[in-house]
Amino acid sequence: MTPHLPPFPDEDETESLDPVDWTGFSGTLRRLLDRAVDRLRTAREGPVWRPVPDALKAALSDPVPIAPEGADQVAAALAGLLPYGVGNTHPRFFGWVHGAGAPGNLLAEITSSALNANCGGRDHAAIYVERQVVAWWRDLFGFPDTSSGLIVSGTSMATLIALKTARDAAVDFASRREGVGQGALIGYTAQSAHSCVARTFDIIGLGSDALRRIPTDAAGQMDLLALERQVRQDRAAGLHPAILVGTAGSVDIGAFDDLSALADLADDYGLWLHVDGAFGAAGILSDRVRPKLSGIERAASIAFDFHKWLHVNYDAGCVLIRNGDQHQQAFSVSPDYLTRDDRGLAGGAPWPVDFGPELSRGARAIRVWAHLKEHGTARLGRLISRNCDQAAYLATRVDATPCLERMAPVALNIVCFRACPEGVTGDDLDALNRNIVVALQEQGIAAPSTTRLDGALAIRVNLTNHRTRQEDLDLLVEAVCTLAVTCPPSARG
Repeated sequence: MTPHLPPFPDEDETESLDPVDWTGFSGTLRRLLDRAVDRLRTAREGPVWRPVPDALKAALSDPVPIAPEGADQVAAALAGLLPYGVGNTHPRFFGWVHGAGAPGNLLAEITSSALNANCGGRDHAAIYVERQVVAWWRDLFGFPDTSSGLIVSGTSMATLIALKTARDAAVDFASRREGVGQGALIGYTAQSAHSCVARTFDIIGLGSDALRRIPTDAAGQMDLLALERQVRQDRAAGLHPAILVGTAGSVDIGAFDDLSALADLADDYGLWLHVDGAFGAAGILSDRVRPKLSGIERAASIAFDFHKWLHVNYDAGCVLIRNGDQHQQAFSVSPDYLTRDDRGLAGGAPWPVDFGPELSRGARAIRVWAHLKEHGTARLGRLISRNCDQAAYLATRVDATPCLERMAPVALNIVCFRACPEGVTGDDLDALNRNIVVALQEQGIAAPSTTRLDGALAIRVNLTNHRTRQEDLDLLVEAVCTLAVTCPPSARG
């Protein structure tokens, strides 16, 4: 006999978040997709960057919606965002190290959204896609079959996972139970290393003061003699040298540390060698860049991004760890609600959550997998090589232009230079070049960034865009020379 149950407070059991009219929804989706495709098809046209207009800012400060607005109105609002991105889809976006993305990523995004899979664990297709992507890159870097990895948000998260594993391994994993304590673990990296390394030392409890910043030589490489001297000094002081972070593509000038030499030193002193290859590690696909990565196959861990020089849509990075057992030991937990099984949906162990801090994870690997299958590593490698050729060309143009001065060697794909018109010096010269960069951005001509080299401000041009052509570089040089005359040489400009 069925027991008598009280009625639901809301008796309309047909209400859901699904469209009432699926055909109409499909049409709305197609129209928005067409707008997105048009945006990418015309990526070369118009200004590189547009400031967000006041009207849009005001619309984006509306109170929380209570009544439904409907898919058509939301699609129109989404389309209204398309002109106001960072600008990295444009071929003259030269600032920072952003990839340009690719139209084919739309296919993966649609599939990922339709699956709506949590990739923290369990047995489903997206997990196997991630494992294949990790295996591909394990093989590309020459890591053993026993290595492990995860697709993560980017190199910052990848560095955190790798160095947390390194920390735990250095103290035989006692830190997982007892905390960091007073182990006095010390790490080493180049003075030009990315800030995420020091931030990670902070987050994992070692403290940023435990990271020794080693000087670099004229080519931007870590000074090996200074490094070994510091390691010996710390040992003599009773400290525990444990972690060495090499750089494959520095953010300022694109320099590569001598990874083979770092691997030798790591072997000699029992250090965990981690390679920060945020964008430079992708050069393993390029005949031109690959020699610079010699020794990366000996690293204990590697962190790199797919959303930079490989043009996978944001966000997608990767961590690889040579010793998969140590990686799993650093993160794995088995609460009752995550019980694994040999069969069914709870099968497929170990899960990604056993190798990182996130249980709730999107299907990032699908966009990486689809992008690699669509374009292949040979094409992606050629585009990386072309950006390096373009950097060499731009350096030649700068060197041949009297009002410009190159400020660093071109190690890879980054060119640092400044305008130096006669009679402008010191702080005024820094201010002039800062004003030139802002003018280039605000006028939509190009979007370089700035950095400081030996205390002087430089215009920094990073080339990680598959749409960039030689004509874009010529236009940039001409515009900088024009603005060197018209921009005010002071901070007031």
